[in-house]
Amino acid sequence: MRKLTEEKRLEELKRLEVMKEFEREYESHILVCGIDEAGRGPLAGPVVAGAVILPRDCEILFLNDSKKLSEKRREALFEEIQEKALAIGIGVAGPDRIDEINILQATYEAMRTAVSKLGMLPEVLLNDAVTIPGLDIHQIPIVKGDGKSVSIAAASIMAKVTRDHMMEEYDKLFPQYGFAKHKGYGTGAHIAALKEFGPCPIHRRSFIKTSCLGRSVNKRETGSRFEEIAADYLQDAGYEILERNYRDRSGEIDIIAKDGSYYVFVEVKYRENANMGDPAEAVDARKQLKIRNTARRYLYRNRLGESVPCRFDVVAILGQKIRLISDAF
Repeated sequence: MRKLTEEKRLEELKRLEVMKEFEREYESHILVCGIDEAGRGPLAGPVVAGAVILPRDCEILFLNDSKKLSEKRREALFEEIQEKALAIGIGVAGPDRIDEINILQATYEAMRTAVSKLGMLPEVLLNDAVTIPGLDIHQIPIVKGDGKSVSIAAASIMAKVTRDHMMEEYDKLFPQYGFAKHKGYGTGAHIAALKEFGPCPIHRRSFIKTSCLGRSVNKRETGSRFEEIAADYLQDAGYEILERNYRDRSGEIDIIAKDGSYYVFVEVKYRENANMGDPAEAVDARKQLKIRNTARRYLYRNRLGESVPCRFDVVAILGQKIRLISDAF
């Protein structure tokens, strides 16, 4: 790395001070832990979570969202975080587990594992956008937190680099897929390899669509994949995901979330191209009635009452484009 001028160094320190806003807010708590994950979207490999507790006066220049850093910078920060952190925990959920319980639940599981491996119990968790179920620790979900908190940024780097190293090792076992280059994401070269060789043991069967293999796949698996995409999109928009695939005798709701004080009942619809019509048009009056009835039963079962503010949204996915229709019906 080139040596920083004093001007650039002061500029970087000023940027980092802004990223310590949440840490300062909870400075009365001795142990504040940042949590983030890597690998929710790929077709292959594990999802990896990182949990990092930094010293209060820790200075690590260039900490940022791992996606905004070069590979060389991430590798250097990976080493520096290991040297300076009070504690680091890594959790991994493999492709079989992802297929078994879905990517969202597998991510939560990896995050819980990461916290359990810290070797000390944090008092506050700063999470990138999510609230992790099953943890009796005060949690602060921060939308796009890996760019707003030094602790979450450190966790994102630990998760990302750990996963990249794992995919590079998998590349040695399965060189025909090019995992070292694309890390399991659905690039053109990866999909071409899937069509030629079929899936290998680290592929996520629930993620592989018809277009990947040139054959039919289970309709429910395909629907589940687009619900996962929608859930990621909503979390990035600041929603808190409460339920996935909620079912009772009235019907099914794809996603139940909170947006501020609102309980939001979300229907997800996908169309491969415009010739198949607008995905949102599939949410007709009959479908709307079933969703409303199921929502009422959800509120009743959770003793929320019908007076709580509610909304019905639609996430319409057309090819690679996602559109959120708020208060759709």
